[in-house]
Amino acid sequence: MPTFPFSAIVAQDEMRQALLIAAVDPSIGGVLVFGDRGTGKSTAIRALAALLPPMRAVVGCPYNCDPDSPAESCPHCASTPGPRKSQKKPVPVVDLPLGATEDRVVGTLDLERALGAGVKAFEPGLLARANRGFLYIDEVNLLEDHLVDLLLDVAASGVNTVEREGLSLRHPAKFVLVGSGNPEEGELRPQLLDRFGLACEVVTPQDIATRIAVVRARDAYERDPEGFCTARAGDETVIRKKILLARERLPQLAVPDSALERAAQLCLALGTDGLRGELTLMRTARALAALDGAEAVTDDHIRRVAPAALRHRLRRNPLDESGSTARVERALADVFS
Repeated sequence: MPTFPFSAIVAQDEMRQALLIAAVDPSIGGVLVFGDRGTGKSTAIRALAALLPPMRAVVGCPYNCDPDSPAESCPHCASTPGPRKSQKKPVPVVDLPLGATEDRVVGTLDLERALGAGVKAFEPGLLARANRGFLYIDEVNLLEDHLVDLLLDVAASGVNTVEREGLSLRHPAKFVLVGSGNPEEGELRPQLLDRFGLACEVVTPQDIATRIAVVRARDAYERDPEGFCTARAGDETVIRKKILLARERLPQLAVPDSALERAAQLCLALGTDGLRGELTLMRTARALAALDGAEAVTDDHIRRVAPAALRHRLRRNPLDESGSTARVERALADVFS
């Protein structure tokens, strides 16, 4: 069955915008989507991956190595002499189950080859499959602590290091981390929360027209998936071209000092720790400007991305019972007044 089209997702504008921004600039650090069940979180993430243009990868490489970046070669490609053939393949979307073992995530000794041929060989894990793609964790707030620690290390370095059963191996593991969950089922560890570049809130639509539109679109897709996706093919092409053009614009797009000053003022007003807030806000606003076809980042771009870039970086204030989104909105009103 074909994937539900990204262009057919009704409402949830902040989530859709955040996913498109992450597709334009993966260095932003991934997207966290928190909200009610049944609001299209998983659907949107898989729809985005299906929308992206195919990537070039080395033929036969289990790590999806880029043929144009030999410096980042995996052990498989490093041990293969001569020119490397490439092929186009879909951008991978790898699910990390909550009950996954550490061996399944990072990789382990290939027991079949070890017992049959007496050869120590590595069996790549989920991190290898996710290289240059998306690593998706549903109910990320329920992820076990040892896997959280592991992901923190790999997300920071972009390299997975395996030391076990006499094996010592490093391979590239650069992926866009995407998590979803329901805040009522538990909070996310602060260390992992801070690693997400953007955090979106999704809620169940409260107006009848939107609810009807969502139900109608989903029902039409389930009745005739092929026909529904064919009817949306033109809209999907438009979004795909928009992403490709934004990627081309991104390196040349200017971020004026005035925009950096606004970002710093916002983070100071909100009391965010460190400078990751400013960096993420700048990169996110730049990616949005690239999507808009603008020549430089403006105040409007910063205002539009500030809630997603900053709401999960706020310290708790026991004297302020308002939510993090309301606090960001108040700071925006003060800084841009």
